[in-house]
Parts: sequence; structure tokens; C-alpha cells
Amino acid sequence: MRPTVVLRGVQVFHGLLERDVQTMILDDIRGIVAKAPLFSPMTPYGKPMSVQMTSAGEFGWTSDKTGYRYARQHPNGTAWPTIPASVLQIWDQVSGSLRAPECCLVNLYRDSAKMGLHQDRDEAHFSEPVVSVSLGDDALFRIGNTTRGGPTESIWLKSGDVVVMGGDARLVYHGVDKTRAGSSTLLTGGGRINLTLRVVT
Repeated sequence: MRPTVVLRGVQVFHGLLERDVQTMILDDIRGIVAKAPLFSPMTPYGKPMSVQMTSAGEFGWTSDKTGYRYARQHPNGTAWPTIPASVLQIWDQVSGSLRAPECCLVNLYRDSAKMGLHQDRDEAHFSEPVVSVSLGDDALFRIGNTTRGGPTESIWLKSGDVVVMGGDARLVYHGVDKTRAGSSTLLTGGGRINLTLRVVT
């Protein structure tokens, strides 16, 4: 399968997921949230993140005053739910990896929520790709360099788009500057859900 756009080595598969598939995945995400409720993690700098999040898989991603890290339990002490088959199918379709993802991070963007430029580097090694799935409102996705600073490029991601960061692009800085409210009717009440699949160990 070929990506529709390659930007700084980041592969973008526009419209990969049809609306009925998006709806099925959204139902599965509701099941995740029922077992592992959304929460607003605190950054090590003492400020809450503007996105709400939860996870599925062997590991979940979390943050507090001690730092960013993967954890085997939700902050409420329960184990994370398993990653749904509907989401694993996307990984199998685009990742090119022989391993299964060990974490599916679920981020909910509403109102002015955004995500600053960052690298995904809390994993044990970087030979496995990161796969990102967009559901709901459009998001302005910014892609930088493998080192902080320098020029960046941006692209609008729509519901059903899938992004793969692997190879030389595995450690590019990236983030979400804003979402376009009302651009999708997928989520009741609006907003955007982003799923990020990673191999942790």
C-alpha cells in the first residue's frame, strides 16, 4: 500500500478508513473508555495537558510531576483494556512491522486542546514505527525535524486518515496546533480522537 502523501518521511494515508469502519472503531473506543476512563494528565512542569487521554494494551502512557512514562495500570489502579481487533487491523495494514503494538494511546481533543511539538522517544528502541489514526474533527498536524528547532511543515488530517512515522522519520518532532471544530459529525458533541499505536519494549 502506498501513502497518498510523504512529508519529511512521514507517510500520510488520506481517507484510508471508510465512515463505517470509523464508526466501528469509535464503538470499540467507547468500550475502552468504559473500562479505563479518560483523564487529564499533569505535565512534569505542573500544568495539566489540554487533551484528555486513556490507553489500551499491555502498557498505557501517562504523565505526572515525576515525568512522562509508560505504566501497566490506569491511574485508578486497574489494568488497561486490550487493544481492539479493529485497531490492530490498521497496524497490520500499514506498519510493515512483524510485532504487535503494545500500547494504543487514546487522545481526545475538544475546544482549544492541542499538542506541542514533541518526539515519541519513551520506547525501548526506535526501530518500530508509530502509527496514528485520526477520527472526528480535522487537525492541523505539524511536522518538524529530528532535532528541536528549524523550519516545520503542516498538513490537515481528516477523519479516517492514518499517519505512519518510521525509519528516518521515526523521531521527527510533531504536534497538533489546532482542530477545526464542526468539520466532522463522527463524534457526538464534536471533537477529535487520535489513536497512537506503539511497540514499547
